[in-house]
Amino acid sequence: MQDAKATANNAPRPPTVRFAPSPNGLLHVGHARSALLNARFARDHGGAFLLRIEDIDLTRARPEFEAAIFEDLAWLGLEWSAPVRRQSEHFADYEAALADLTRLELVYPAFLSRAEAAERVRDAEAAGRPWPRDPDGAPHYPGSDRTLSSAQRRRRIEDGEPHAWRLDMRAALAGLGAPLSWEEAGAGPRGETGLIAADPAAWGDVVLARRDVPTSYHLAVTVDDAIQGITDVIRGQDLFAATSVHRLIQQLLGLPAPRYRHHGLVLDKDGRKLSKSDGATSIASLREKGATPADIIRMAGLEPEPQA
Repeated sequence: MQDAKATANNAPRPPTVRFAPSPNGLLHVGHARSALLNARFARDHGGAFLLRIEDIDLTRARPEFEAAIFEDLAWLGLEWSAPVRRQSEHFADYEAALADLTRLELVYPAFLSRAEAAERVRDAEAAGRPWPRDPDGAPHYPGSDRTLSSAQRRRRIEDGEPHAWRLDMRAALAGLGAPLSWEEAGAGPRGETGLIAADPAAWGDVVLARRDVPTSYHLAVTVDDAIQGITDVIRGQDLFAATSVHRLIQQLLGLPAPRYRHHGLVLDKDGRKLSKSDGATSIASLREKGATPADIIRMAGLEPEPQA
């Protein structure tokens, strides 16, 4: 992680931003909004616009969707700096970060399956005991594995028992010297801006490495932003609360904290955020129906720019 730590932004410099889609479906108008905001910010401030392919989910990532990402962005008139970083090519970086946290005794192997964890939550709630849920509404992991001894953990792992690696949130927070916060230059879902107090405890013991993949979204995106020297993270408000987890991981690993600029989402006619499962809102589908780049830009809530 030494290279990542060396990217600390101690002196003003042109910004570096990134658009980081997952190749598990076609881009929609909401993706266009985020990509355009990143690209325009980089251009207006003399910075760099990077494209990252977040393909750690190897079961859902498809080369045809990655190709479509490049095609859609180029059709919109966007250009990005080379090379493109593909997360699937950098698992060693995430494994190194996880090893650092393991040495700090801040992670533990979690052996409960999703079904087993869900059953414990149902039993507790049926008995009238409220169960904590994260900002996305998912119940916290029960955390019973947290108390296993080193010998018990090692034996179960050596026996080949499937497991994920989770952050011991209580241990991680206990070692912090001061409350965490981040600089918000955009706005949260309720208009939050300025210095935002982070609340990683709201997420419980988050997954840092999955059973089938040596990382998770939270760990990979935090490590990538540091390695790539991202100065400003421009992304949708649906990830505002997750910033608390990313700030905690940055603090634990000694990584620099970028500025965050969360933007409003593009919603459908029913007020819900767009989904890749709704092919009607994909850029490719709209293009096939005759939409122009200017049309998509307007649908994304932005104004087309005069052609040079």
